[in-house]
Amino acid sequence: MARHQETGRAGEEKALRWLRDRDFEIVDRNWRHGHLEIDIIAYRAPYLHFVEVKTRSSLYFGNPEDEVSKTKLKHMIDAGTAWLALHPGHKRVRFDILAIRLGHGDGGDEYLFIEDVYT
Repeated sequence: MARHQETGRAGEEKALRWLRDRDFEIVDRNWRHGHLEIDIIAYRAPYLHFVEVKTRSSLYFGNPEDEVSKTKLKHMIDAGTAWLALHPGHKRVRFDILAIRLGHGDGGDEYLFIEDVYT
């Protein structure tokens, strides 16, 4: 497995723990619809959250959250719409980014949770 894939996988595991520690219920992960994917689908009243996780081990290529383009956001919305069609009943949804910088600062990880990026 390539290093960037390992970093991404580690980031998703850390994201799951981070969300659970903040009272999110994990509903689904790595959900696919055709070529589209949602990293994490989580619920914390009153919102269902579609979460894109971006992880970096250094800032050489910039901040992790900067990697979410308008195209990626559109793909998130399209995939979220497809998920909602299969799981109706959720009236309040948010599309979020959870950016993780591994080993930042004092050796710990840094998390930036950007809620409701599509408003």
